[in-house]
Amino acid sequence: MRALMIPRFGDAEVLTMTHLKAPVPGPEEVTIDVAYAGVNYAEVLFRKGGVPNLPLPFVPGIEVSGTIREIGEKVTGFRPGQQVAALTIVGGGGYAEVVKVPAELVFPLGEAGGQVSMESAAAFPSNVTTAYMILTQVARVRHGETVLVHAAAGGVGSAIGQVAKALGAGFVIGTVGSADKLDYAKGLGYDEVYLRENFEALVSERTGGQGVDVVVDPVGGLMREASMRLLKPLGKLIAMGNASDAEDVRQSLNELWFASKTVSGFNLQLLSMTAPQLVAESARKALALVAGGKVKVDVTGVLPLHEAGEAHRLIEDRKSTGKLVLEVGSRQSNR
Repeated sequence: MRALMIPRFGDAEVLTMTHLKAPVPGPEEVTIDVAYAGVNYAEVLFRKGGVPNLPLPFVPGIEVSGTIREIGEKVTGFRPGQQVAALTIVGGGGYAEVVKVPAELVFPLGEAGGQVSMESAAAFPSNVTTAYMILTQVARVRHGETVLVHAAAGGVGSAIGQVAKALGAGFVIGTVGSADKLDYAKGLGYDEVYLRENFEALVSERTGGQGVDVVVDPVGGLMREASMRLLKPLGKLIAMGNASDAEDVRQSLNELWFASKTVSGFNLQLLSMTAPQLVAESARKALALVAGGKVKVDVTGVLPLHEAGEAHRLIEDRKSTGKLVLEVGSRQSNR
């Protein structure tokens, strides 16, 4: 099978097409003939060496859509040829024609109801599941609350605003890094969208100085400090990335004590390894939101597998909106 590999850490040019033996499923695993693979900032981090203890060479790719190829001897509920989406985040491997996945993290498209294209199916498992879990499991958003989301036009950001509205948030604010993304983000469930360079004053003014109940921050750096200042008492800041590559921000626990504020983290890969059942339950609910039309997965670009480097560059240069996916193979290929 064809696979796109990270042989060494570096720029997008290090991604190398190679041929590997197709994997065989273990007792509780399935293999999938990959149709499309989602492209995520996480895979950029893998390539740059930003994830500790990543073994090289490594085939990235944390989410895919395709058809079941083979099933392990202990697996039930799946059949060869069945259309599915999957989180391949535990072991990677989505940038390949065949990927091996724990069956628990595979989601039949037919069970969701509605119509979900294979392109959208490859773009939902990471981002929409992350959005759903952050808002329900970590922030525990309540009806009518105010939610602030940074990087609102990105892959995760494009889902969080919509999921927040679907869960009953009252006022959802997004921030973006450039003016050309303002209108795009406004179409994704956000009531208002501001440039990050002056968001603190605008959010404070818009909320009458009261601030917000929840902040979701994949950007990091000084955004964390400004976001903390905007939190109401009992407000929650969820750190789920550091796209700015900024130095870590130190936070006094005594300040949290006196201000009655909370800081939490969220890492989908860790939870997929340690609590796969919880992730799977959330992913199915996220897929139902997509299939029911409550959350739009906006696939803004489809590139062939060998152009994954270009997709990485678009993400790194902050020129992308919505979700990019790679076309890996047809739904019936590689068998």
